[in-house]
Amino acid sequence: MADAVTSRYIYPPNWSGSYAATNQKIGHKRYVLRITNLCDGTGESAVAKIDISGFLNEVGATATKIVLEKLDYSIQGFTTVTLLFDHTADVTAAILVDTEDGIKDWSTVGGLIDNGTGGAGDLLLTTAGDTAGDTYDITITFRVK
Repeated sequence: MADAVTSRYIYPPNWSGSYAATNQKIGHKRYVLRITNLCDGTGESAVAKIDISGFLNEVGATATKIVLEKLDYSIQGFTTVTLLFDHTADVTAAILVDTEDGIKDWSTVGGLIDNGTGGAGDLLLTTAGDTAGDTYDITITFRVK
């Protein structure tokens, strides 16, 4: 058995996979992704939640950086849920802790810009302290460069 995980783009609606790569409008300003997990005790380790290769930047080139603007989240049971930028040496974007509901908002300072080097640049997620029944619900607002 595996964790029950969902990933759904709220804006633009139904954004995913090959549709994103072939039908994206250049210069799309913002994306909103909601991810959830109902854990069976196995958890997640460095699972790609945003695959940067499916996005075009403002000039129509394949995007290479994710800029996090805001996280709305609820974490129950997991010791931590860590978001990482995937690089040669992964860069920690945010650490969310158990029994925490909150907002991390970097939009007023231009966003939390991924400035790592090497690797894909995807946004990864890792859970810790996994037990059956743990949950997370995270809405990620971001843009690409």
